[in-house]
Amino acid sequence: MKQMVLLALAGWALASCAPVPLEIAEGQCADQARLAQHPRGSISVAADSQGHLGASVEIGISSDFVTGQDPDQVYSNCVFQRSGLYPSRPFSSLSQVPG
Repeated sequence: MKQMVLLALAGWALASCAPVPLEIAEGQCADQARLAQHPRGSISVAADSQGHLGASVEIGISSDFVTGQDPDQVYSNCVFQRSGLYPSRPFSSLSQVPG
């Protein structure tokens, strides 16, 4: 039984290291490249009928942004690390929809 558990864990570990298809890697890495362009944030404000107020602020800043990394290079490196292939097009050519 112990050997089967170890074998299953080894198989899971190897599977997590396997390359993903290029299209999936590109989708996963676009968000990382967007964070290298600029911080992301959101503010929420809420009120109920009894006059209670609530608010929250969320800010996301990546180390790539702080260190001034080029988003195209961040994207290319990420895609290559995940898929073993270079992106089909540079990050700067993608539609810039906020993430």
